Amino acid sequence: MRHHWQLDDSIHFLNHGSFGATPRVVLERQRELRDRLEAEPVRFMVRELPPLFDEARARLAPFIGAQPEDLALINNATTGVNAVLRSLDFQPGDELLTTNHGYNACTNVLRYVAERTGAKVVVAHIPFPVENPASLVTAVLDAVTPKTRLVLLDQITSPTALVFPIAELVEDLEGRGIPVLVDAAHAPGHVALSLDATGASFTTGNLHKWVCAPKGAAFLHVRRDWQPKIRPTVISHGANSKRTDRSRFQLEFDWVGTQDPTPLLCIPTALDFMGSLLPGGWPALMALNHAELIAARATLLEAVPQPLPCPPELLGSMATIVLPQDPGDRLFEDFRVEAPLMPFEGKTLLRISMQRHVRPGDLAALTNALRAVAVSY
Repeated sequence: MRHHWQLDDSIHFLNHGSFGATPRVVLERQRELRDRLEAEPVRFMVRELPPLFDEARARLAPFIGAQPEDLALINNATTGVNAVLRSLDFQPGDELLTTNHGYNACTNVLRYVAERTGAKVVVAHIPFPVENPASLVTAVLDAVTPKTRLVLLDQITSPTALVFPIAELVEDLEGRGIPVLVDAAHAPGHVALSLDATGASFTTGNLHKWVCAPKGAAFLHVRRDWQPKIRPTVISHGANSKRTDRSRFQLEFDWVGTQDPTPLLCIPTALDFMGSLLPGGWPALMALNHAELIAARATLLEAVPQPLPCPPELLGSMATIVLPQDPGDRLFEDFRVEAPLMPFEGKTLLRISMQRHVRPGDLAALTNALRAVAVSY
């Protein structure tokens, strides 16, 4: 299915997880929207944009198991993490809990907020490799104290590609009255979501990754009891808008200044197109990506033998293995393989992603490269 994407055929692209890749049909829809915007900017931005945002929310909501009224459309998940953490009040001595598998950008937001408020960032340590899902739950819950005021959890971790048992963790933590902020940057289109059923206070996710919308498409889901407290990091006209057809929460997030809204307006097209690639729709797509990922990881483990990094049930469409040494830029420079190297607690991890544009030769090129690089270690 590579022809659906504009990816350079000379590159063995196994890094869908970093920025995604947008199909041609979605990019064409974006061009149409941009042409429409530039034909009459005022009409588009003032009169047409609000109902288009509503349409995008209405299409996205059932896909992630949420209500449209609880969704803000934003540019990326890091923006969502910033909005939540910088809207909340913390006191000296409060503890903000995360894990050592967290995404660096979002951990930086925790540190920034802690420095400004006197709160403390607490990191639950989870070794990698991981033996079972229960070890993830235990490590997080063992780090909770009476001072824990918020927990930031990655639903799918960036360096280690682990799919956390979010529902179980949220049930326990929210049951204790501790709000959970789920960084679901990789989750939409990667694993099935049901945000209302999960019940986290806050969830933010990217749509430019596995949903394959254009770059700059994401959402922030805020449980209704929290919405009056959560504001965007950019305060603009929504703060005193006289409109009554939507909540203050959406009025503020819908307008944070002039920017290109077309990535967000392409969400319906991306959902439709990716869901049409297989007869079974999105469930079949996610299942096939997962099955091919497990097979691909097995191939990599033959090239670089090591203990199993984690059981298959902790993976979605990404996986990591441990390399004996950091090969630097050689995978790309010498073999034209695009696969990220992740430093993690003194180890070098190699992460691969499976999406419909990946060709059999891409994985073969990576395994050949790993064998060749290993010779020179």
